[in-house]
Amino acid sequence: MSSSLSSHVHENQSSDLTKDQKQDGCVQIAIPPRPHEPESMQADPVDYMARAQWLRAVVLGANDGLVSVASLMVGVGAAGQSAKATLVSGLAGLVAGACSMAIGEYVSVYAQYDIEVAERERRRRECGSEKEGVEEEEGRLPNPLLAAAASALAFSLGAVPPLLAGGFISSWGVRVGVVCAVSSLGLAGFGAAGAVLGGANVPNSVLRVLIGGWLAMLVTYGVLRVSGLVFGMHVSSV
Repeated sequence: MSSSLSSHVHENQSSDLTKDQKQDGCVQIAIPPRPHEPESMQADPVDYMARAQWLRAVVLGANDGLVSVASLMVGVGAAGQSAKATLVSGLAGLVAGACSMAIGEYVSVYAQYDIEVAERERRRRECGSEKEGVEEEEGRLPNPLLAAAASALAFSLGAVPPLLAGGFISSWGVRVGVVCAVSSLGLAGFGAAGAVLGGANVPNSVLRVLIGGWLAMLVTYGVLRVSGLVFGMHVSSV
């Protein structure tokens, strides 16, 4: 280090330099965190991709349950069935939908499980004795039974609000209106929850889920209403 540079450094950093640093001719400057830096910027970012599997199984499963059962109850009501028939049809939709979701999720996740197991076996053969990186990932394999149970439970929870809201109202017009209103509130809640947990835009997610749910209920209502008229089924208030 030149004498002019050394003298300049000693003049400006003499209070911060240790004896060893002076002998080595090196200057180490520690930069503390900015006091005005937001805490959220200092913390580790949220891994939204890691949430994708359970987010799909829980939030979207509940949304499917709500839309399926609400559409079924609205459609059955449009065909002129009684309150008891609407309740039974909604309950049947809940049980059938939950079973279907569980089986579908189990088959899907088990296929993914088989692929990941095969990939780990291939990597283990290639790595030979160096298995540390492979063994660390053993606990990350998906659980098909857990995914199936989560999907069935989420579907059932989503189906409960329209089932309870409209299953005990005798007047078909009021019944359909209540089911639609309760379902709209549930759809908005599921859309907001999915957006928050997934780091997406909340208004856009809510609007997208609402429009999809309304279209499903409208199509079901229209198809069964026309079917009721074609087959001579009259709307009953009991």
